[in-house]
Amino acid sequence: MGIAGAYMVPHPPLIIPEVGKGREREIQKTVDGYREVANRIGQLRPETIVLISPHQTMYRDYFHISPGDRAYGDFGQFGAGWVRMEVTYDTAFVGHICRLADAYDLSAGMEGERSRELDHGTMVPLWFVNQEWKKYKLVRIGLSGLPLQQHFALGRIVRETADALERKTVIIASGDLSHRLRKEGPYGYAREGPEYDSRVMDVMERGVWGELLTFSDKLCDRAGECGHRSFVIMAGALEHMTVKAERLSYEGPFGVGYGICAYEVIKDAYTELARQTIEEYVRNGEVKEVPKGLPEEMYRTRAGAFVSVKKKGMLRGCIGTIQAVCSSVAEEIIQNAISAVTNDPRFDPVEPYELKDLSISVDVLGARERISSPKELDAKKYGVIVTKGYRRGLLLPNLEGVDTVEEQIRIAKQKAGIGTEEGVVLERFEVVRHN
Repeated sequence: MGIAGAYMVPHPPLIIPEVGKGREREIQKTVDGYREVANRIGQLRPETIVLISPHQTMYRDYFHISPGDRAYGDFGQFGAGWVRMEVTYDTAFVGHICRLADAYDLSAGMEGERSRELDHGTMVPLWFVNQEWKKYKLVRIGLSGLPLQQHFALGRIVRETADALERKTVIIASGDLSHRLRKEGPYGYAREGPEYDSRVMDVMERGVWGELLTFSDKLCDRAGECGHRSFVIMAGALEHMTVKAERLSYEGPFGVGYGICAYEVIKDAYTELARQTIEEYVRNGEVKEVPKGLPEEMYRTRAGAFVSVKKKGMLRGCIGTIQAVCSSVAEEIIQNAISAVTNDPRFDPVEPYELKDLSISVDVLGARERISSPKELDAKKYGVIVTKGYRRGLLLPNLEGVDTVEEQIRIAKQKAGIGTEEGVVLERFEVVRHN
């Protein structure tokens, strides 16, 4: 469950045969790339498609997410009004995004829709997708004038929502590249046009998401790009995920850059080890040995780790170690995965029939750092350890429903059996979360 794949695509209306009337053959590489994207999405069979379009409702300081149950659109603006489509929105997904955005103080929501009609930045990608797969619900997100970091943060929220709802999700970042590649193009030529296209295609082909945030407003503006913020939202959703990045096509014969890249989400080695361990132990009572073929750091790194197990979104078990007790983080995960489904005192042991409904995450703990004040904490970034004598409690960072440092410390004290009024030694740590 969660994000299964993501795609960077352009949206030239003339790529639709009824609009292009033969001119679509002039961008055949883009047509072929689009068909490959549609084929891959058809194979993934997503429940939800999150489509980010620069041409839907946009505000300077607010991300608009399309409301309602459904929407319609056609290509009448481009002389092909008989080419129509209807979409059904994933209202639960949209609602969850809006709640998380509010919790994280990110300006996003369903207010202020100017038109319910689908824009061409949405319809062009879906025209291809619909040739291969139609049994999805749509989440349609617009851009804003907010900084790139805010777009990246919205992407993180999209990923959290897909994980929380256990939706098999595909992300489509719709956007053309520079509109200033040729003198005879619709917007003329600027040297920043080819510069932008070369640089952004290099970044997207490598999947090095942080580099998208280093593009200056000056470069983007002079290049006349269209989709950069779409790509940044997608990048935020893919942050920390292991993906296979692939460039499918690039061309710009009309003076506008059209780039297509595909991102296959590779199963995370940490969570896969935990899942395999749990399944083998619950079914057969056997403790899995450390397998071959894991990433090298899993053999040589020692670290505390927590394994969390949810059943249909509800906690089913969570056990971990504050510091390493095994010779490698791989062994740490194996031991804690078994404990999470057998020894969490809050729950009965997991039964074999439950395995198909479980989702698993692994948090690998960084170094602990003693701090002098709660002011040095951040409930989203840092986990906390509270200690009073021999009693010690730990709470991981970025937990749903734990939004303040005060709440974080209170729960950690409660877990340790420490009174809320008692003073404690505070330590903080960061984690790398694997879903």
